[in-house]
Amino acid sequence: MKLFTPDKAELMEVTSIASSPEGLVINGLIMSAMPMKAVLTPRELRRAFRLLSPRTLLAIIGMLFRR
Repeated sequence: MKLFTPDKAELMEVTSIASSPEGLVINGLIMSAMPMKAVLTPRELRRAFRLLSPRTLLAIIGMLFRR
C-alpha cells in the first residue's frame, strides 16, 4: 500500500502490517529510502475513529468500489 502527498508524490510505502502484543506493527519505507517501523496501539486506533465523520466514512466505503 502506498500513501501519497496531495501533489501525488509518494510519501510512504507500507510493506506489512502485523499484530503484536503492543498493537499493530506497521513496516514500510518513507520516501522510498528510510525504513520505518511504527506501532499503532489500541488507544490510538480508537482516537483515529473519532476523527472520522459520517461523510468521511461514506467516502471510505465508496473508495472500496473504485479503481
